[in-house]
Amino acid sequence: MRIPKEVEKIGKKLLEKGFKAYLVGGCVRDILLKKTPNDWDIATDAKPDQIQKMFSDSVYENDFGTVGIKTESEDSTLKIIEATTFRTESGYKDKRRPDKIVFAKNIEDDLSRRDFTINAIAMDLSDKNEIVDPYSGRDDLEKKIIRAVGDPSERFGEDALRLIRAVRFSAQLGFLIEEKTNKAILKLASSIKEIAAERVRD
Repeated sequence: MRIPKEVEKIGKKLLEKGFKAYLVGGCVRDILLKKTPNDWDIATDAKPDQIQKMFSDSVYENDFGTVGIKTESEDSTLKIIEATTFRTESGYKDKRRPDKIVFAKNIEDDLSRRDFTINAIAMDLSDKNEIVDPYSGRDDLEKKIIRAVGDPSERFGEDALRLIRAVRFSAQLGFLIEEKTNKAILKLASSIKEIAAERVRD
């Protein structure tokens, strides 16, 4: 699948300035499944202030290192491309948002915080043939499996909304939920009550 010119332009500018740039998350999963992504996310080692200096028409209104870069695209999925600094997370008192964000040095650290192996794959924009896949997400895509990254109980303990995300991905993609991941969902199902109703609805 050809990467949209708006995404390539942002990646190219980051790379020209000496930073790293990867496609991450759902867009990589969809590309590997030969589906058209609904949104495009870039992970980089550039800090938010550095990203904003490179892209004057951008917005940074959060505590998570994500800068929204506006484009002139008429495609609604490309009007804003999010570029997020590599990061790790810790502490989830509300079972939804991390209490602490630390910017990381490499893409592998960033992928370690993600929910499922099929969403923990990155594509290097400097060489689109290079895929970073430390948790064998491509194998799980081929096997049609939803598997948590690392310890499922830890992943769901960090963000209880992931309980529903696992089931939603299973239904949307027609994938089976891996046994340990499924057991953790059953064990922790009641924690979904701690998530705001509008988030569950969405």
